[in-house]
Amino acid sequence: MWINQDNKLQKTFKFKSFIEAFSFMTAVAMEAEKMDHHPWWSNVYNTVVIHLQTHDAGNKVTELDERLSAAIDDVYKKYKTTFESNQ
Repeated sequence: MWINQDNKLQKTFKFKSFIEAFSFMTAVAMEAEKMDHHPWWSNVYNTVVIHLQTHDAGNKVTELDERLSAAIDDVYKKYKTTFESNQ
């Protein structure tokens, strides 16, 4: 679940490995580029933390952030299914 805190949507994603986390980030990057809306994120080993806010709107959460968060959740569902079925 995304948390709306401090004028940003925030969520942490966990994976079984760095490769899975990085693959997820690559897919998210492609979605973000399509929307021309880019997240602040960090990655340490199997954990990806994402923050979304719209800088052009005064660093607030906007509909664009909501749409990107939904797209990110869709990517996560696809990647989790793929990774789990390859085990």
